[in-house]
Amino acid sequence: MLDFAKAAVFAVQEFFLLAGRAIKNIVRSPHYGADIFLQMDIIGVGSLPIVIMTGFFSGAVMAMQMAKALSQYGAVGNTGMVVSITLVRELGPALTSLMVAGRNASGMASELGSMRVTEQIDAMRALGTDPIQKLVTPRLIATATVLPLLTIIADFIGIFGGFVISYFVLNLAPTQYWSTAWQALDYQDIAQGLIKPFVFAFAIALVGCYFGLTTTGGTQGVGRSTTQAVVVSSVMIFVLTFFITRIFVSL
Repeated sequence: MLDFAKAAVFAVQEFFLLAGRAIKNIVRSPHYGADIFLQMDIIGVGSLPIVIMTGFFSGAVMAMQMAKALSQYGAVGNTGMVVSITLVRELGPALTSLMVAGRNASGMASELGSMRVTEQIDAMRALGTDPIQKLVTPRLIATATVLPLLTIIADFIGIFGGFVISYFVLNLAPTQYWSTAWQALDYQDIAQGLIKPFVFAFAIALVGCYFGLTTTGGTQGVGRSTTQAVVVSSVMIFVLTFFITRIFVSL
């Protein structure tokens, strides 16, 4: 039991040391701009199809479920309001981040883990290159840049998916749906919906890179690190969602 506690404390310590060095490297040269744009393409553009599909069907399902509940109170016309608030505040950031975590935290862990077990990272250090500045910081910057943008796209597509159901299934007028969806949002909702994915991006990138850089045990270790990266980053998204929501509710 004591050994397990020691290992857990050591892992947390190493994670925060990695996070501190990666964040500090943002303002240090060299910045490896080409690597940043490459990661933005891999993480952002590569995640677009799954984010769009997730957003659309989330909004559509929510519209169907909320319309059934609202019909008991004769308030089906407020479907757009419920869909937009739920997506922008909670579901949009959370689902988008989970999709990106499943796709990219695993990719980072497997890529860096493969480099670790084949001693490419040790060779990088021998040549005088900081692996954290070269491998971790570009992924961190790219994820923090594209994840809020992906969330905006997912929110809009989700609200549009709710409109499709409202118009073709619930027979709501387009103006009724869009006016309630738009008027329901205020600046605090938008701020909450953008701050969450920005914070989640740090968790996704740092967790994926941490498990990749600490991989041991050959190819089996790479698979183990990949699984751990997805699980831990997904759990952290839900934990951070709770704390950020708690802060905004207090405000």
